Amino acid sequence: MAKTYKAGVKEYRETYWEPNYSVRESDVLAVFKIVPQPGVPREEAAAAVAAESSTGTWTTVWTDLLTDLDYYKGRAYAIEDVPGDDEAFYAFVAYPAGLFEEGSVVNVFTSLVGNVFGFKAVRSLRLEDVRFPLWFVMTNPGPPHGICVERDKLNKYGRPMLGCTIKPKLGLSAKNYGRAVYECLRGGLDFTKDDENVNSQPFMRWRDRFLFCQEAINKSEAETGELKGHYMNCTAPTMEEVYKRAEFAKEIGSKIVMSDYLTLGWAAHTSLSKWCRDNGLLLHVHRAMHAVIDRNPRHGINFRVLTKLLRLIGGDHLHSGTVVGKLEGDREATLGWIGMMREEYTKEDRAKGIFFDQDWGRMPGLLPVASGGIHVWHMPALVSIFGDDSVLQFGGGTLGHPWGNAAGAAANRVALEACVQARNEGRQIEREGRDILTKAAQSSPELKIAMETWKEIKFEFDTVDKLDVAHR
Repeated sequence: MAKTYKAGVKEYRETYWEPNYSVRESDVLAVFKIVPQPGVPREEAAAAVAAESSTGTWTTVWTDLLTDLDYYKGRAYAIEDVPGDDEAFYAFVAYPAGLFEEGSVVNVFTSLVGNVFGFKAVRSLRLEDVRFPLWFVMTNPGPPHGICVERDKLNKYGRPMLGCTIKPKLGLSAKNYGRAVYECLRGGLDFTKDDENVNSQPFMRWRDRFLFCQEAINKSEAETGELKGHYMNCTAPTMEEVYKRAEFAKEIGSKIVMSDYLTLGWAAHTSLSKWCRDNGLLLHVHRAMHAVIDRNPRHGINFRVLTKLLRLIGGDHLHSGTVVGKLEGDREATLGWIGMMREEYTKEDRAKGIFFDQDWGRMPGLLPVASGGIHVWHMPALVSIFGDDSVLQFGGGTLGHPWGNAAGAAANRVALEACVQARNEGRQIEREGRDILTKAAQSSPELKIAMETWKEIKFEFDTVDKLDVAHR
């Protein structure tokens, strides 16, 4: 009869649980939220995670004697309660620098979220945060350009930038798609965008879309005197095809291209990021598939980790959630990962879900993109939450205007500039938002109609992935 495997966990604790370990600056630090199987003590489960994500296996092996395990092993060094959850706990794990290939987030995450997430000793497992040591940060490419360089390239200062995702996301011909882009850009937006699943389908092949969109950009720039852009989605089945599309975008004069970094793959995206730096194109990054990974509060990878990962492998924009729109997003948590995108140094702040200090060295920051179910009534909150270094991106909130795309874009631009001016005057724009917008609408019929159209539209659903800040 086969022997049921129950041993091994205690062995892990004896080797991989070190509560007195002194964390080193060169260590990669991770915090996991763990729900162990019934009967498995916390220390044993934490040690099992440390072991299975570094040097351990289920039994003692003779080849352990051929290396210095004490030098290479991961160590579970602390355990904390999870506020509001009586089953789960936080386990803090330190990984020595020698475990990882320089400049390879692929290698780091193959360890941290590899086989260990299927380990039977734990019922659920979530990677909540990671501290990357400065040596590792500086071996990664980072954003191709960064916030300051992007503003210089586009000659846009002192306010958030405005974008729009073209809708319907699928089904338009390339010519009609280009018409929608033109109307949005001439109406006052800075950017328009391919949606995440617009690639090269039979109804609109990528080359035709790129040409019609670039024609729209050129025409709108000539009419408005402003620099404009359209996120040309280069996501494709192979890297050869990604480069082909990116090269064509550059050839026709595009300023910015786009990648779906999770579905494209981290290694592939890193290659595109480096290409964008070498060729002078900005890189917009969509997070399609993120909620599959991060929305369950007990399983997967928190988006703050995916944010850090993206800053390392490179992007000039990243979708961040809106807090106030149709998509999932806790306000304090969102503020936490916005800081991770833009700041040189992010401090531990449990109120925002940040477990570790993170030094970004001289790596440039990137712009958070607020996108998903937003309209002019959200503008005061968006400007307050995201500040100037951001892109506020409206889809239906531009294209749904009763007078058309250009009118929707004009309404967004007037609302934005009114909120920025009011903020600069010292007004509390979230509290006074209705008055600010109402006054601005007196001289903008486009804004007035937009406010009337969407005055009853709200997305007041409970947030699924909340910060762990209150105990039951």
